[in-house]
Amino acid sequence: PAFDTLYKFPHPGPLRPSFSSHPSLQTNIPQMASQRLELISSHLTAQPTASSNVTRIGAKSPDDIVIVSALRTPIIRARKGPFKDTLPEELLAAVLKATIEKTGIKPELVQDIAVGNVLPPGGGASAARMAALYAGFPESTAINTVNRQCSSGLQATVQIVTAIQTGLIDIGIGAGVESMTTNYGAAALGNTSEKIASANQAAADCLLPMGGHMDQLAKSFTSCSPYSITSENVAADFGITRDKQDTFSARSHHLASAAQKAGLFNAEIIPVTTTVLDKDGKEVTVTVDKDDGIREGVTSQSLSKLKPAFSATGTTTAGNASQVSDGAAAVLLMKRATAERLGLPIQGKYITSAVVGVPPKIMGVGPAYAIPIALAKANIKVSDVDIFEINEAFASQSVYCVEKLGIDINKVNPKGGAIALGHPLGATGARQIATLLTELKRQNKRVGVTSMCIGSGMGMAAVFERE
Repeated sequence: PAFDTLYKFPHPGPLRPSFSSHPSLQTNIPQMASQRLELISSHLTAQPTASSNVTRIGAKSPDDIVIVSALRTPIIRARKGPFKDTLPEELLAAVLKATIEKTGIKPELVQDIAVGNVLPPGGGASAARMAALYAGFPESTAINTVNRQCSSGLQATVQIVTAIQTGLIDIGIGAGVESMTTNYGAAALGNTSEKIASANQAAADCLLPMGGHMDQLAKSFTSCSPYSITSENVAADFGITRDKQDTFSARSHHLASAAQKAGLFNAEIIPVTTTVLDKDGKEVTVTVDKDDGIREGVTSQSLSKLKPAFSATGTTTAGNASQVSDGAAAVLLMKRATAERLGLPIQGKYITSAVVGVPPKIMGVGPAYAIPIALAKANIKVSDVDIFEINEAFASQSVYCVEKLGIDINKVNPKGGAIALGHPLGATGARQIATLLTELKRQNKRVGVTSMCIGSGMGMAAVFERE
């Protein structure tokens, strides 16, 4: 079935072109696969959940899953910034330790920690365990790592939410970390089956680099056509011009620069003291307390001078794609009744979330399909949301999603997004929660959404309410 038919929720306007006419969907789907898609389509229909356990906006319940703390490290340019000699477990340990210190929670009360990460060998499992123990959690606190690519930090948070909702644990932390300095590159792709890729085009499309920031991976795809990169696919197929992309990107830097100057990130960032090797190989101790990828004075005109990353006729550049970055974030979660019993502050509560699959070739459209499903589960509309934190993997997909859903641009990433701040893959999903809740408080607004596209063709979104 055509993609828009499979996802049966209303769209604010027609797609041009529509998914049903998209060339990546004109392949012959085996009959059994088609029947399977029809079977599961009802499960993906955006209808409010009937369960009595649904957390409702505007109503407090002892069973609400609340956020007591949402913190992050500064986001630092990979290989260039002061985290270039800091390993991912050291970044993770810093934010976990800060969570203990700032909330005063007894570490032994935290029963499980889920850590989103994408690139580390072995899934980063042992390194994450080391980080938790070093940060002060006892051996009795369990930990695991999660990889749903760019949504890993959000997926880790939702995993902990679900564990609390079902009574498996009482208190947990959803976190995320990535050192793209340490692990980013073509080697992170690993080996995949040529047999599967050659027999199924959608499977082969899962290997396409996601955007202009994937410069090293792009070297492995030198034989690709000019529009074989997913960011270029979205721009070309849906008419997202270079000027729109550069204008959106300049806006990200402008907002982030203004927010940094005004100290709007201070409440979410924890300073990290680490060591850096200088040009002579000497260790220097530094304390990092602000993001370093934000560029003041960037304009669409200055960005328009940058060359396309993948082809002379392309529109994706180093200036309109997310930066390669290092960073970590952590979200402390429990039921409202638990937080009140322990005397812990409540920043906000988790309402619901959704994750969906989209064609891998145009994976950047993911938020445009995940957000409506999450909103329907929460029984709200786009216009009811005060702030959207939509990950800026690259400008083409961000512009597309905002336009497709008819979102007021003034509600989108009001402190800038990943184009200015950076996108440490496993950390972004948790980082967005910290950024969202502090901004909702500052604006005295209530409802927020975080969302991102996901490599290999998915989208994820979550709804939160400020306390």
